[in-house]
Amino acid sequence: MEIKKSPTADLEGKKTTGLLVGYVLVLAVMFIAFEWTKVEKEETGEIIEAPMVTFEEEIIPITLQEKPVAPAPVEAKPIAEVIEIVEDDAQIEETIIASTDDTGPQIEIKDIDNVVVEEPKEEEVFMVVEKMPEFPGGMGELMKWLSKNIKYPAIAQENGVQGRVVVQFVVNKDGSIVDPQVIKSVDPYLDKEALRVVKAMPKWSPGEQRGKPVRVKYTLPVMFRLQ
Repeated sequence: MEIKKSPTADLEGKKTTGLLVGYVLVLAVMFIAFEWTKVEKEETGEIIEAPMVTFEEEIIPITLQEKPVAPAPVEAKPIAEVIEIVEDDAQIEETIIASTDDTGPQIEIKDIDNVVVEEPKEEEVFMVVEKMPEFPGGMGELMKWLSKNIKYPAIAQENGVQGRVVVQFVVNKDGSIVDPQVIKSVDPYLDKEALRVVKAMPKWSPGEQRGKPVRVKYTLPVMFRLQ
């Protein structure tokens, strides 16, 4: 069943009207009170002054920078110049300066371009000569000396490395050993030991060509063998 509302019982419609009437009444009361106060003020003759607002300004003093005072100029004292007057009859000794070109020894300068500088000739190294260089005591003593002085590298022993290292060197005129180098390698450690032993060898008997000692290149095999 639909519920119907009576227009006389509709409070929402009257609410807006009542609110507007209330606003009108409040404004009327405020207007009357304002006019009433104004009339009383005019009758009493009181004058209401608005309070004065003052602002204090902060005065910043102005400082002037003092100019530097320049020092007083120092007066230069005049220096008396003394001029010595020599009479015409005075005798003046003359000094003669001689250069080294007149008194010293004459040096002759030669043209450098025409001077020939002789370069030292490198002595020839023989491969084969009439008398080959020899270790003191012969080849047998050389083998004994090598076997006595060679120290087998421990790393090569552990790895089981063995073989023949060929070393080439030059026997000088005085029998000394120079410029040793490995021409056939087996192992870096064995090569190093072979070079060490060759450098430590005593002087050899030098090689000879036509009865004169000469430089000879010699090749020596160094054998490394595990027992």
